[in-house]
Parts: sequence; structure tokens; C-alpha cells
Amino acid sequence: MKANELINNLSKLGLPMFEPSEEVNVKETLAEVVKSHDVRLWETFPVLLANASEIADVDFKAILDLLPDKQSKINLKYLLIMSWALYSLYNLKFPWYNKYKSYISNDDKSQIKTWKNYIAHDDVISWNDNKINPVRLKKSFDLYFKQELATTKSQIQRHEDFSLAYSLSQLFSPKQIDILNKKSKGLPLSKTEQEYYSRSIKKKVVALANSELHTLAKKILHQ
Repeated sequence: MKANELINNLSKLGLPMFEPSEEVNVKETLAEVVKSHDVRLWETFPVLLANASEIADVDFKAILDLLPDKQSKINLKYLLIMSWALYSLYNLKFPWYNKYKSYISNDDKSQIKTWKNYIAHDDVISWNDNKINPVRLKKSFDLYFKQELATTKSQIQRHEDFSLAYSLSQLFSPKQIDILNKKSKGLPLSKTEQEYYSRSIKKKVVALANSELHTLAKKILHQ
């Protein structure tokens, strides 16, 4: 794939600073990003992967077949683990995950949980000599994913879902979010969960429901 073709294809997968072209070959484009060894592009991989799934069926075996060496295949695996760790942090799921699961081991699943924690606490993600800055990773995802979700009614709803998940992740731990989701759906809590809610979560929820707090937050943000 030529450089200008890669740039055109990247624009279709969520990088609007590039000028779009007509068609995009998803598997070739993702493979080229993996082979590029460009950290700037790797930090946008979760965005590209999420948008790719909206354009075509993501075939991981086909992407692997386009990678020329063992190290590139390893890099793909870690980029996928990094992407799913980020999605997991924001409680986002995609239909292609069932296919993705067949390519990861129990150790990989453990790595997802570890990197999810790293991203949440802004700790550097690394494998071999590769280092990914979690702050830039989250900023890229936040910026480009939101820009891609601004055209149709269904996309707006997805944008709202993403924004809510993102905001919750800034205030509550994943376990606390699970409990809040149960409460909002009227699902029963276990005794331990109810005690945890009353002790550690309820005060924040009461504060968030305060209209004066909303007004103060908006005032500060607009100054």
C-alpha cells in the first residue's frame, strides 16, 4: 500500500486531519498501521479499529496474514489488547469482540485487565521496546471517536452513551459503575454491594444530583 493510499484510508477510519479518498480496504489499512511502527499512529489504533468495525467485518486472521514477520504479528496482538483495555475502561463493547476472543489466551485476558488499570492511572503501556503514553491514547480516542459520532440520530445516541461512560469513569471505579448501572436498571444488589453503595457511592450520587453544583460546574467551565 502506497503512503498516500494509507493516508486516505486512515481518514476514513477516523483521522479527519487527512483528506478522504473513495474506498478503504480495512484489513490492509490496519495491517499497514501495525507495520508502520509509528507510535503516533499506534496511539490512534483503538479509534481506527472501532471505526473499521462500522465499515466492514474486521477479520483478524486476514490482517495477520498481511503481516510479514513474527514481531509484526506480536505488535498486532498487543495493539488489540491495548484497544480492548481502553474500551473496557469506558465500558464499550463491539460485535467483533467474539471473533477477537478466539485469538487471545488467558494470559492476554489478564494483560487486558492490567493495562486497563494502567490507562486509568496514566501509567505507560509497554512491550518489548515500544512505549505508549496513556494520556495521549485517551486524548486521541476522546477527540476522534467523538468527531466520528456527530452525524445521525443513532450516532448521537452512541455519542451520549460514550460521554456518559467517559464521565462516570472520571468519578467512579469500574466496580462502582457496575453497581450504579444495577441501581439505575432496578436490579437487586447483593448485601455486600448494598453496603458498599451506602458507604462509598451514595454521597457522590447525592452531590451529582444537586442542581447548584451543576450550575457551579458550568460557570467554572465557561470562565
